[in-house]
Amino acid sequence: MPQPHASVVEAIVEVPTQRGASAPSTSAEEIEALWDEYKATAVPQARERLILHYAPLVNAVAGRVGMRLPSTVEQADLVSYGMFGLIDAIEKYQTDRAVKFESYASSRIRGAIIDELRAMDWVPRSVRTKARSVDRAYAELEAKLHRTPSEAEVAVHLEMPVEDLRAIYSQLSTVNVAALDELLGGGDDRPGGVSLGDTLGDERSQDPAGSLEAAETKFLLARAIECLGERERIVVVLYYYEGMTLAEIGRVLGVTESRISQMHTAAMVRLRTRLLDAERA
Repeated sequence: MPQPHASVVEAIVEVPTQRGASAPSTSAEEIEALWDEYKATAVPQARERLILHYAPLVNAVAGRVGMRLPSTVEQADLVSYGMFGLIDAIEKYQTDRAVKFESYASSRIRGAIIDELRAMDWVPRSVRTKARSVDRAYAELEAKLHRTPSEAEVAVHLEMPVEDLRAIYSQLSTVNVAALDELLGGGDDRPGGVSLGDTLGDERSQDPAGSLEAAETKFLLARAIECLGERERIVVVLYYYEGMTLAEIGRVLGVTESRISQMHTAAMVRLRTRLLDAERA
């Protein structure tokens, strides 16, 4: 298919899509003469004039298709896809037939848009079909039961084993994909909007609240250790900071392992009491 001139692409994309907007008016006689000229000579200038005249039709069809698509799909992209359908319709339309060009071209434009969207979609059509079936089953059962149906009830409604339904769930987990830069709540022109990416945590960065809490706990624990007796403080330091066993600490301090265990237990009780008092303060 011959490619349209760049000016034609820009003109079609920029045609207003609001209700009531239209291209410069051209009489029916002029359009008929233009069709006769193009079909007789196939000159590019006549084709481009026809493209510009029927450009609002591309915008109208693209607007209807875009109403059921996510906000991440740009209207200008749909218009660009539909333009190739319009060009194909102009080249293949037979003026001697009783079908109006607008009706013939609308189906061509819509088909071109859908074909391009399918070519860009990495999810198999079979998975899309299963997704619609599952959604329909949930909706029908919720209307009938007045509650969220169980997995077993959905499987019975779809006449399949629960294992097969779970396999569909696994496939459907890849269907719903959201753009990280898409603003939550819709409205891409809202100032200060928050995107999905802004709400995701970074596991490589430290949690400010957690870091502050850990620093405060360390400070309170250090103060509590300073309030212990000298031998109890040594036991705590050697056991938790040096990694020595109770028997090794007993040899260092010249006492039995059981005595070190008693000192350790007493130190833990005092530390716990002081930390609880600090939290209440």
